[in-house]
This record gives sequence, structure tokens and C-alpha cells, in this order.
Amino acid sequence: MAIAAAISLPLTSPARRSLASFTSLRSSSPILKLNSVRGSVVLRTACLRVSAASSSMSVEAVEKASPASFLDRRETGFLHFVKYHGLGNDFILVDNRDSSEPKITPEQAAKLCDRNFGIGADGVIFALPGINGTDYTMRIYNSDGSEPEMCGNGVRCFARFIAELENLHGKQRFTVHTGAGLIVPEIQDDGKVKVDMGEPILKATDVPTGLPANKNQSVVKSDLDVDGVTWNVTCVSMGNPHCVTFGTKGGQNLQVDELKLAEIGPKFENHVVFPARTNTEFVQVFTPSHLKMRVWERGAGATLACGTGACAVVVAAVLEGRAERNCTVDLPGGPLQIEWREEDNHIYMTGPAEVVFYGSVPL
Repeated sequence: MAIAAAISLPLTSPARRSLASFTSLRSSSPILKLNSVRGSVVLRTACLRVSAASSSMSVEAVEKASPASFLDRRETGFLHFVKYHGLGNDFILVDNRDSSEPKITPEQAAKLCDRNFGIGADGVIFALPGINGTDYTMRIYNSDGSEPEMCGNGVRCFARFIAELENLHGKQRFTVHTGAGLIVPEIQDDGKVKVDMGEPILKATDVPTGLPANKNQSVVKSDLDVDGVTWNVTCVSMGNPHCVTFGTKGGQNLQVDELKLAEIGPKFENHVVFPARTNTEFVQVFTPSHLKMRVWERGAGATLACGTGACAVVVAAVLEGRAERNCTVDLPGGPLQIEWREEDNHIYMTGPAEVVFYGSVPL
């Protein structure tokens, strides 16, 4: 069920916040508004009236609205957005088709992504005009304000967002320009999004990594010392850098649920052998077609899912002889289906993307 919300949150310090309003809706359903004014709370929904002296709470019927009417809003001074998630990897989507530059700064994006004082998200994604013959351009700011080349879960959310903006239904296909090159998402009949992620980049200097190549200019099952512990790693770029590990050298199969990710993740991300920092995937192999991973994302930390990471994991597993080319990859937020096709060397990712709510933020 898609729930929509209009949220008033200033992009200044939380101490200056005086009004927060939520509008919760399902398509063509009544709007639910929460307004906090001078300590009182007013909650409005259809066909109900409730009051409570201690909280000055009342419930009354209000007008109906739809996501389409919300997305058509053009008030100046406000940023309208839709929050989506792909297996729990959540993003603030902004209609930026009228400009080739994002409507907000990286600093504002970081404030919006704050889960205590902002909307809360792993990143802000902008739908911009296409360039070089593509339909659209996708840019993203991470929750720390940095800008990655691409995001796999994000591009699935992007495709669903475009379909909603353009009022498109059924099977749809787009060409999207990203910092990682051309990406082609396709909305399936069941609502899931299949994405042609292109070819993996394996040349060590292009990932990039300072680790010496040990297999056809690539880094495959190489030793990496992290805080005195030697890990076996394979380095892959999906347009953004990934370090994939199935465990420590000479160790047992990795049990990913036992990892202290917040401790070990930053040590990989900021390791000297990764000049652009890196995303890191820790992988457990169940069968040659079933893998489980946890991810520490560059610029975002631990997330519930990472689409490019799942693609990199299957590539690394194939290169290390651990898996087949078509795998289910379990992430904390749910499974993705990843296929690395031998005939064209492209990787195809299939998974869901869903609306969480609709919102507006004063700029």
C-alpha cells in the first residue's frame, strides 16, 4: 500500500522548526493531516471526530486528493518530492526535468536525509533532462552530501518515479544517463523493474584500486590487510567502486549476520588502496545460485540494500568460482535477482521499487 505525505520541514536547524504537517494518502483517498501548532495537535481524516483535552486533538473529515494532483504542484519556495524505497534502500525523488542542475545543494540534501531532523533517506535523486540522446538524466546525492556515479536500487525507484510523473502504465523502458554511463531500466508487467546495468569494469586501475592486478589486469581473491586482519577481496566497478569479500584468508565461510559492520565497514571504505573510497560487500554463499550479502556503502554507511553491490557480488562470485551467472542475492531488505549474461557481458538486475509517501519541504 502506498502512503503519501506532505511534510513541512525547514532546511535550517531543528531548533527553528515551528510547524510540521503530514498528509497521508492512498490514491484517491482522504488526506490525513497532522499539524503541530503551539503544542496542540490537529489530526484530520474522513468520517471521524475525536477530541482529547490533554493533547487538544480533534479528528474531522477533509478533502480528497491524488498523487497526480500532488505532483502537479508548483508553489515557489517549496521542494516537492516523493519518497521511494527499493528493498528498504530509501530515496527522496525530485522532479528536476525543468533544469539541468539539481534544485538543492549537497548540504541541503544531507539535511533532508537526516533521520532525526530531516525526512530520512539514504540519498536524494534528481530526474533531469536527458543528454546525449537519452530520455532522462539521473543524479544522486548521498546522505553525507557526496555524489556517487550511480545507484542500482535508486535507478529502479527512478524508473517508477518517471512512470508516475509521465502517467505511464504497464511495461515501460527508458534510457537514463548517469555518472556511470547509459543505464536502461524496464518496468515489468508485475511492477518490478529490470535494469540493464551494462558491463562490469574489472581492470584494477579503472575500479579504481591500488591493489596489484593478479588475474588479467583484475584483482581477484587478492589479499587485503584491514586493521591487522587479512581478507580475500575481489574488486569490481559497476560505474562505482566495489570491494567484495567472502571472508578472511584461511578462514571459514563468512557468516554475515555476525559481522560488526559499523566497525569494519569504514575501515574498508577509507582504505588507502581505494583512492575514490569504496563500497564493500560481505558475502555468504548458500548455493551456487543463492547468495547473501551485507553492504557498507560509500557515503551512506550500512544500508538495507545496494543494487550495484548485488551486481558486483555475482561478478566476484563467478570470478572466484563460487557461483553461477544467475543468482538470487539476499540483502537485509529482501532479495534481488542478478544475471551476468555471457553472450553480451551485461548484468541485469530485477527487483521492486515502491512509493513510501509524498511530501513538500520549504526551501
